[in-house]
Parts: sequence; structure tokens; C-alpha cells
Amino acid sequence: MTLYRQLLIFTFVLFLTLFTSTWLIKLHNTRTFLEDQLESHAQDTATSLGLSISPHIAENDIATVDTMMNAVFDRGYYRTILLTDLDEKVLVEKTLNVVITDVPAWFIQLIPLKTPRTSTLITAGWTQIGHLYVESHPGYGYKALWDATTSMTKVFGIIAVVVLCLGAIGLRLLLLPLRQVERQAEDLCKKQYTFQSKLPRTRELRRVVVAMNSMTGKVKQMFDDQAQVAEKLRKNAYSDALTGLGNRRYLEGQVAAGMAGEGAAVKGAFLLVQVHNLLEINQEKGYQLTDQLLQKIAESIREATLQLKNCALSRISGGSFAIFLPDATEEEASHTAQKITAGFTGLAAENVGYPENVGHVGGVNYNRATPLGQLLSTADRIVGSARNQGPNTWMIAPLSTEPQDLPRGEQEWRQILDQVLGTREIALFCQSVVESRNPKQFMHLEILARITLASGQMLNAGLFIPLAERLRRISSIDRIVLEKTLQLDPANLPTNELAVNISASSLKDAEFVAWIFATLRKRQPAAPKIIFEFAEFSATRELAIVRDFAREIKALGHFVGLDHFGQSFANFGYLKSLQPKYVKIDRAFTDELKKQDSDSHFFIGSLTSVAHSLDILVIAEGVEEARQHETLRDLNIDGIQGYFIDKPSGLVA
Repeated sequence: MTLYRQLLIFTFVLFLTLFTSTWLIKLHNTRTFLEDQLESHAQDTATSLGLSISPHIAENDIATVDTMMNAVFDRGYYRTILLTDLDEKVLVEKTLNVVITDVPAWFIQLIPLKTPRTSTLITAGWTQIGHLYVESHPGYGYKALWDATTSMTKVFGIIAVVVLCLGAIGLRLLLLPLRQVERQAEDLCKKQYTFQSKLPRTRELRRVVVAMNSMTGKVKQMFDDQAQVAEKLRKNAYSDALTGLGNRRYLEGQVAAGMAGEGAAVKGAFLLVQVHNLLEINQEKGYQLTDQLLQKIAESIREATLQLKNCALSRISGGSFAIFLPDATEEEASHTAQKITAGFTGLAAENVGYPENVGHVGGVNYNRATPLGQLLSTADRIVGSARNQGPNTWMIAPLSTEPQDLPRGEQEWRQILDQVLGTREIALFCQSVVESRNPKQFMHLEILARITLASGQMLNAGLFIPLAERLRRISSIDRIVLEKTLQLDPANLPTNELAVNISASSLKDAEFVAWIFATLRKRQPAAPKIIFEFAEFSATRELAIVRDFAREIKALGHFVGLDHFGQSFANFGYLKSLQPKYVKIDRAFTDELKKQDSDSHFFIGSLTSVAHSLDILVIAEGVEEARQHETLRDLNIDGIQGYFIDKPSGLVA
């Protein structure tokens, strides 16, 4: 029961006690007054009537006495008028049966009204000749007592209603700061930090509000400190201080993660950007202009890759930049290189201090898993070829001896995706996510989508989903995957939670989102819960849409999660508003745990602390060795996923 109700009930009981006590006292006093009035009335009547009839009694004129007594008795105020001689022999008797109207019987039984009999001695001179007895009729007394009681009850009832209404309003206003403190505490549990700017006037409540504001501020500061430490560790370990891009270590992790998978088909592009004669520029123009030039080049690279949803940008040495574009088509790689070199020409025109020949871009398109060293060496040779073509030029070539069994152009991909949408031939696979401390305990199953080419080669989602996004087929593919997932038989599943990867750009399709909500509302409560998993990179770009979607999904009893967490350099503050069920650390970080001298566990540990402070679970992707599992378990990671647990296996709807 709330404090407001307790105080309201206490006020009501207190008022009821006061009213009842006052009502009983008032009732008792009124009854006593009426009894005294009835006795006084009877005594006055007996005295006056006795004096009037005494001469006639002395003359033994009983008829006149009877007439005089009738005149008094017929007024109806008396129950009995009795005249006796000295021997108590009845001479004249007048009696009226007690019939009380307009007063409830229960009231008469509950509150008896005494009507005492009064008497007077009748004399003739000094001679005593008889007694006159008079008893008042109680009906008028009961009527007066009933009217007084009902009037008093009505007055007290009206006062009670007014007092309770005013008291309820007053208590609401008085307890408003406490309700705000309650909301503040609930927000704090949700890791949302709100403050009360208006302090109450009541001293005790003011102290409570000030203490709550202070505690909220300290908790927020603790989270901000943890987030800053995690971000600082990430920047120190994986970021280039001058340009803000990733460093070589970051590039190595992203390439290794992008090429991972046993027998999985991979494709994409790798671009190498080299500044022309950086050493001479530094010697002639000074380090300040050189640093400014490198920052401008980094900004040009960012702008050129802004529309690409999955890319890794890094500065690997003094004047060398690398751009890893997994899943990119040849057209996209060429377009990106062209935009970068166009930016170089603009830099030369912008500042006369910059050389006309800023740099060159060399790239390679790959269709198989390729180590970073080979990508770098091949791209470096192609940069040399571009340099021979003139200033600010680019060149991209296919990786030598690569197979040509994957689609190469957008037109070919469009035909394949349209065929998949027409036949709905998307195969579902799953991979287990288990608790790090108890690998036998499932957390959820991640649903993975595959399509099969005419050649029989099966492609994972990492290959065709980026193309589906660019060709505006993604919401249709996501819907098919969700429909097939919802048709899975729960009896064949080891857990009641299924994670499905969908694209943040699909949420821009209002019809698709409406279908999701309508379908989930019809879903049986006992059916498996769905976790909608978004890649962190795309979720942060479409944060407002994803946040609104997450709010609706949680209200329906389902969840959202983040995949490839840590891949982007986004500030961790967005986690407070999004509140995903979990985050999955990108395998680029977990892969480094294979090395004995790796210090990535500092970053992972700090990131885990930030997530846990928001009640967000942390899961590690790409766990393939016992060494990784042991380290992650010691870092308090909640769950693990990867070949160390199991490989993806097929599902049948």
C-alpha cells in the first residue's frame, strides 16, 4: 500500500473517531436534556393542574375535575394523568397508548428515552385530599432527538467529505516530491539519470530530494568515469591519436574478423592510400602543416566512405592509410577510390601550402579469405602503378589467381536476390550462445541466414545482406527470415530465446515494422521470445529509429541486442537510452586473446564493467580456443559464442 493511501486512511480513521466521539457525546447530552425537559414539563403540569382542581375535589365535583383533566390531556403531550385519593384509590385516570411515528423502531430500541412520572399533593386549605400523577408522552422527545441526530449526522458527513477531499489534495501536493523521488529511483534502476531541480519547502522532504539528487549524480559520474576509461583504453589500443582513425592493430583485428570462417565465402575490397613525398613535405613545410594535411586526408577518407555501412578505416604508418571494405562490390570500391582522389585535388586547391600531388590510391578486390600481409603487398604494388599514371590517381585490380565463382556486379546480385525473394529459398542455421561459467546452460540461439547459388555454393548473410541493403531488398529478406524463425517448432529448440539479425535500415519500412508488431501481438505467451539483433555500426547511425523500435518490442515482451560491439568508435553513452538485453563483443577483440602478450583484456574488462553497470549482459563472439574462454570467464563475461562451443547447424521449420 502506498504512503499516500496509508496517510489518507489514517486521516479518515482519525476523523471518523473524532466524529463518532463527538456524535455520541452530542447524542447523550441531547437525550439527557430531553429527559430533563420531559420531567420538568410533567412536574409543571402536575403542579398547575393540581392547584386548579383542588377546590373542585374538596367539593367532590369529580365531573368538573374530569373535564379539566381532559382539557389538558387531549393536547397529546402526556402518556398518563392519574388522580387518586390519599389511599391511592383511582378517582380519575387518563391514559394514551405510546405510538411513535416518523422515528425508526431501531432508533427507539437503540436509544431508550426515560419519561419519569411526577406527582403533586392536592390539598384543600391545610387538609390533604389526594395525589395527582403526570407522565409525559415520549413521542415528541424521540422526534426531537431523531431530528437532532439526523441533522448532526448530515452536517458531519458533509464536513467529512470536504475534509477528505481537501486532505487528499493536500496530501498529493505534500507527497509530490516523494513521488518524484520514486520516479527518480525507478529511472536510476533503468540507468537513466534524472534530477529534481525544484526542491520542496518541507525540510525533511528537501533533505530526501537533495540526498537523492546527490546519489544520482554520483552514480552517473561513476558510469561516465567507467565509460571514459573504456573509451580511453580503446583509443589508446586501437586508435590513431592524430587522425582519430583506427591504427594498424585495429586494422589487423578487423581484417582477421572479416576473413574468419571455415570454408566460408568472403568478398570485398581493400584500399591503400599513400601520401606522396610526406618526408619532404615535413622537412620543407614543418610538422604542423604536415599534421594538418594528414588530418585533412583522414577527413576526406571519412567523407568518401560515409555511405558504406561496414568499413574499417585506419592509419597504418606515417603517410599510409588503409580502408578495409568487407562485402563491397567492385563498383563501390572504385567509387570510393575516385572520391578520395577527388578530395586530394580539392585539398591542393584549398591551401597553397599543400602539394598539387597529394597522394594515390591502390586497391584490390578479393573473393576469398586473404591475409592482411598479402592485401597490403598487393595494394602497395597497385599504388605504384597508380603513381605512374600521374598526380592524385587511383587504380584497383582483382586479387591474382582468385576464383571467379561469386557474382561480381550489382546487376548479377539483383537477379540473384530477386530470385531468392520469389522462391523464398533462404536456409536457416543456428549457433548456440551459452553462459561462460556454465557452457551447458543456453542463453539463446542465434539464427543465421544462408542462400545457395546456382553453382551449389552456399553464401552466408555477411555476403548478401550488404548487397540487399544497397539494392533495397533488405526488409523483404528480413521478413522472410523472421517468418521462417517464427515457424520453428519450440519442441526442437534447446532454449526459449531466439536471436535474429535484422538490418537497422529495414526499420525505415513502415509496413515491415507494422507487420512485426502485429505478428508479435498475436504470438502465444509460451512461444519463444525473439531478440532482434542489430550491428552496432548501423544501430548507432539509426539510433532514434532503433530506440523507438526497442521501446515497442520490450513492451511486447521481446528484446533487442547489439552485435559486433566495439567495431565502431561510437561513444558508449547511447547504451543508456537504448538499453539492449546484451552486447556481443566483436570478434576482432576476442581474437587477440589468442596471443599470450595481448593487452586487449584490459579493454574488454573495462567495456564489461560499463555494460554491467547498465544491467546489460556481455557476450563474446568468435571464441575458438580454451585460452579465450578462460580469459573471458575471468573477465566476468556473461556468455560466449563460437566454434569452441559449436559450429552453425541447419534448422528445419
